[in-house]
This record gives sequence, structure tokens and C-alpha cells, in this order.
Amino acid sequence: MYGTLAGALSGRKIPYDRDSYTAAVDGSIVGVGKTIRIQSIALHYELAVPPESLDATKRALKSHPLGCPAHESVKAAITVTWDAAVHVGDQVISLNSESPDL
Repeated sequence: MYGTLAGALSGRKIPYDRDSYTAAVDGSIVGVGKTIRIQSIALHYELAVPPESLDATKRALKSHPLGCPAHESVKAAITVTWDAAVHVGDQVISLNSESPDL
């Protein structure tokens, strides 16, 4: 999804700082012994965009899971969520896959 989001930002011509664009991933595994499975995956993005690109960035974040083949392949079996710390000037705006304002 990291690459899909980068593509969504680039496709919208959003100038973002590629050096500070990062993602960390957490996963939850359930089960015992040899019978285990991935229950959930949470992606944590950090990126910086100019103030005039905030609305377009929100749209890219909202839509990027649908453009990711890996997400589309596992979404019925594994809960996949994301959150983002979007640096806009001196502000940090926290968004996530459950944000009502996206």
C-alpha cells in the first residue's frame, strides 16, 4: 500500500517530501502452534505536503487501498487499516481509515 499511496499522490501531482515519507506496519497473528493466521495489518504513514495539497492528499489516502492489489486480495480475510501523520507546515494532522472527514 506504501507504493500505491505514493502513486496516488504523484498521480494527483501532490508535491510531497519523498525523504520523509515513511510507513511502518504492525500485524496481529492469532492461533496456536502450527495453526496460526494473520488477523490484522495496520499501516502507519508519515508524510509532509504543502497546505494547498491537503484536500487532495486526503482524497489520495481515502482511495489508495482500493488501488492496491495486495489489499484487494486479502481484505475479505484480514482487517487492514491505516493511519497517517500528515505534516502541513507547522501542523501535524492525524488521519486514519476511519476518519469521518475523508
